[in-house]
Amino acid sequence: MQPEVVALLAILVLTVVAVTAYAALRRGWGRGAPSGYRASETAVAPTPSGDAASAMRSSDGELFGDLSELADQIDAGIVRMDDALSVVMANQAAARLLDRQRGVLVGRSAMEAFVDHRVEGVARAARERGSATTEVSVGGASERTVIVRGRRGLTGGVWLILEDVTDLRRLQRIRTEFIDNLSHELRTPLTTIRLLTETLAADLETADVSSRIRDRVQKIDVETGHLVQMVNELLDLSRIEGGATHLQMDAVDLERVIRGAIDRLRTFADRQQVSLDAELPEDGDLPLVRGDDERLGQLLINLLHNAVKFSPRSARVVVTARREGPEVIVNVRDEGAGIPRADLGRIFERFYKVDKARVRGAAGGTGLGLSIARHIAEGHGGRIWVESEEGSGSVFSFAIPILDDGVRGEPVADPPRE
Repeated sequence: MQPEVVALLAILVLTVVAVTAYAALRRGWGRGAPSGYRASETAVAPTPSGDAASAMRSSDGELFGDLSELADQIDAGIVRMDDALSVVMANQAAARLLDRQRGVLVGRSAMEAFVDHRVEGVARAARERGSATTEVSVGGASERTVIVRGRRGLTGGVWLILEDVTDLRRLQRIRTEFIDNLSHELRTPLTTIRLLTETLAADLETADVSSRIRDRVQKIDVETGHLVQMVNELLDLSRIEGGATHLQMDAVDLERVIRGAIDRLRTFADRQQVSLDAELPEDGDLPLVRGDDERLGQLLINLLHNAVKFSPRSARVVVTARREGPEVIVNVRDEGAGIPRADLGRIFERFYKVDKARVRGAAGGTGLGLSIARHIAEGHGGRIWVESEEGSGSVFSFAIPILDDGVRGEPVADPPRE
């Protein structure tokens, strides 16, 4: 949401609070003094009558008129509901998004106004918990994609803020389709080039050629491998962000996932002359988690690959796991160069890479692995973070919720698949 819109919304909320407080004070005057006040105190504020009462009613009308006019200047839809979740105010943008006449909305329930149970659920959740958000399709002939944010009012009732994201979602779909098509088109020629390069390298082993030619062929093979990796990760990230990849949720033994990831990267670690180990609780005390074991393995492999790549020779990379409250926390600790403080906040962004010169052997990378790891962790209802000090290595950690507090070795019912 644009800063100007946020500022106008803040002014609108403050205006509503002032008007409500003023109206409450006026109702108090009409009912007389609150109990506990002495006669000398209540005499200072007598009940208004005649011209004074008429002036107050006129002032109320002007204030609410100004409030309505202010709401109409905001592009975002604004709907005010009372405690019974009936619409008491809706600005022009809200009526336009819902493809309704403005006056028709007032007095209707959330279900009647939006014809969507999810919006009614957001309003109810915001009234009970303070805030809630959902994304829905609204409107008739011109269907729009709208983010609905519900907030509990300071003086009761609920505010619904409607933000039109139709164009944004359309552009995201175009981007996803473009990346999918491009990745598929690149995969075949890149795979062919790599197969031909491997065949050529094998033939050169028995041919009488200079070492320089062999080195160049090997370089072609390495760079082609980087391109294949980039295409695969780009396609994977595009599908994850577009919601095309669905997690197959089951009871997952993280110890098995950790040991499997280490075995897969053992050859790479040996080639880098880096020790790769796991320090896990004894006697199978690590609880089960609810997740997709294949995706969790991918998350861990991405973290381990980075840790090995950024570690000096003879260094040690260690994976640890422990239960902490309702989560299992997995740490990947390395003894590399560490991450500068300025880069810590952006390390999980797409294509973001720390200074390439810091990578031993200029190995480089796609800058997508950590972004994919973040999406996988958050898709499991977990979180991921990094702790690092330049020159002292890094610790990448992620937390995954425990499966109904089940522990390995105890029978656990299979959770429903998503």
